[in-house]
Amino acid sequence: MYIIYGIKNCNTMKKAFTWLDEHHINYQFHNYKTDGLSSELLHSFLQLIDWQNLLNTRGTTWRKLDESIRIRINNEQVAKQLMLENPSILKRPLLINGKRALVGFSEENYTQFINLSN
Repeated sequence: MYIIYGIKNCNTMKKAFTWLDEHHINYQFHNYKTDGLSSELLHSFLQLIDWQNLLNTRGTTWRKLDESIRIRINNEQVAKQLMLENPSILKRPLLINGKRALVGFSEENYTQFINLSN
């Protein structure tokens, strides 16, 4: 079973939902806004993905952070705390199937990820 994590109104998430639906892929959606992000869930993400690859430093949430906060994000522990406080700072979508994870969306990467998972 695929689980896709993110925020419902994100444009990239919408592209991923459309792709999954068009390819008849069964998935569950975990919305950070309504379902939250627990320390345990974030820990499970970090077992599969480096924190640097999970932290979205291009998005609005990052840009809105004070510079004094951004310069302190230099290790996993500090990044983890920031992600727990601001789940929208995680790159989206995050697609997980068992012990495999894919961050972001592109049709090519999704095709490869789904084919390898089946």
